[in-house]
Amino acid sequence: MNAMIKKILLTASIICFQFNLNAQKGPSINGVPLGMVSYTYRQSLQKDMATTLDSLKTLKVYDMEFSSLFGKKATEIRKLLDERGMYCSSFGVSYQDALTKSDEVASNAKALGAKFVRVAWIPHDGPFTKELADKTIADFSIIGKNLKENYGLEFCYHNHGFEFAPYEGGTFFDYIAKNTDPKFVNFEMDILWTFFPGIDPAKLLEKYPNRFKLMHVKDLKKGVVGNLSGGTSSENDVALGTGQLDLPAIMKAAKKAKIQHYYIEDESSLHAIQVPESIKYLLSIK
Repeated sequence: MNAMIKKILLTASIICFQFNLNAQKGPSINGVPLGMVSYTYRQSLQKDMATTLDSLKTLKVYDMEFSSLFGKKATEIRKLLDERGMYCSSFGVSYQDALTKSDEVASNAKALGAKFVRVAWIPHDGPFTKELADKTIADFSIIGKNLKENYGLEFCYHNHGFEFAPYEGGTFFDYIAKNTDPKFVNFEMDILWTFFPGIDPAKLLEKYPNRFKLMHVKDLKKGVVGNLSGGTSSENDVALGTGQLDLPAIMKAAKKAKIQHYYIEDESSLHAIQVPESIKYLLSIK
C-alpha cells in the first residue's frame, strides 16, 4: 500500500471518528454536555442497568454521575457505559468511605472513568456547629489532598442545605470554603439545596466563582417553604422551570463560574415524565 493510499485511509478514519464523536453529542447547557445523576433512576438502575442506560441514551444523555454501584463492579458499569458511548465523570461516595476507604474509592472512580469524587452529606445530629465545621474542614482537607496527590482525582463536596446556618456574619458554608484549600477541596452546587435554606444560588456562584466545579440542576415545587434541615419530600422535585428557582439567572452565573458538569437530578416518582420536560426547558434558556 503506497503512502498516498495510507494517507487517504487515515484521513477517512479520522473523519469517521470525529463524526461518531459529534453524533454522540447530546443536549448541552452553557456549551457543556448535559448529564444525569444516577440517583434519579436509582430504582430502574438497580433492576436493569442496561435497559435504563439505553433509555437515557434515547434522551441523548451520555454524561453520568454515579452515586452507587448498584451491586455491580465498577468495571461492569464501565463496560455498559462504553458499549453505549456513555461515560461517568463523577463518582459519589459517603463521607466515611472517602475518609477511610481511599484505595477502594479511588479504584472504583478510576475504573468508572470518573475525574471527580463527590461527598453529599456530612453526618450530624441536630444543628450544624462550629465543632462539626472544624472537623469537616480537617477531614475534607485530608480526603482532597489524598485523592489529588495519590490518585489524581478531584474532590468536591455537594452542599445539602444545613451548611448555610448563620455563623460569624456569614454561614458555615462560608467558613468551610474559606478554610479549605481550593487545590484539594471544591464544591458541587445542588441548586435546590442552596435555595431551600434561603441562599441565592446565582449570588453564591458569583461569591465563589472558582470553587464550584459541578452542579445538580433541579427545581422546587411552588409553595414549599425551606429550612436548614437538609431534607424535604422527594415529591417536591418538579420539572425544571415549573418551580421556584430562577434557572435563567442561575445558568448565567454558572456559565461565568465555568461549571464543568451539569447533572439533572429529579428524586420524585414522576422523574420519567419530568426529565424530558426538564431537558426541553434547559435547552430553551437563552
